[in-house]
Amino acid sequence: MTKKWTAWMIAAIVSLVLASGASAHVTVWPKEVPKGSYEVFTVRVPSETKGTETVKVELRIPDGYQAGRIQPVPGWSYSLERDANDRITSIVWEAEGKGLADTEFIEFKINGKVADDAVELVWKAYQTYADGSVVEWVGAPDADKPASVTAVVDGAPQADGHGAAPSGAADADKDHAADEAQTAAGGKPDTATLALSIAALVVAIAALIAALARRRRV
Repeated sequence: MTKKWTAWMIAAIVSLVLASGASAHVTVWPKEVPKGSYEVFTVRVPSETKGTETVKVELRIPDGYQAGRIQPVPGWSYSLERDANDRITSIVWEAEGKGLADTEFIEFKINGKVADDAVELVWKAYQTYADGSVVEWVGAPDADKPASVTAVVDGAPQADGHGAAPSGAADADKDHAADEAQTAAGGKPDTATLALSIAALVVAIAALIAALARRRRV
């Protein structure tokens, strides 16, 4: 019984260690917004490939969101793609200089309106590095490179989007704080969490060795 329990504990801790070192994703915040609301969305882009820099990011605007304004970011230019109805369907940000190193991240903000009948917003993103490689964040939630998803829920929409804070702004700040440990260092795992996980793993292994030693003596 002791052996089984210890083995289970080791497996759980190993999973935690591996999860703490998982790749950082391109994400869009907030993760939940009301239908019909005017929202400022934040696109968070960590750069994580060593030896090269992130130089371009393309974000596909999902059906159910009407993007209206883009906040300028120093050192980056942007271009818009529109459909036949003049709706913005894609935003491409390009670095004017060297780009983002693997210890850096950046945030882009867009303002617009969530549709009254939207259910969820799936944000597909394409991250281009200076070496020519492209990371496509377009997969399902459980994929290795998932697209960021925002849930759209019933709620009281705002009257307009001029001069007022978006309804998701406070939630976005909370979400950012929760995610800060991973992305504050360019998407690298939190050092304290990793160290604690490794220490716990060492203790678990020691417990397993002791259990096996007692079994041999019996």
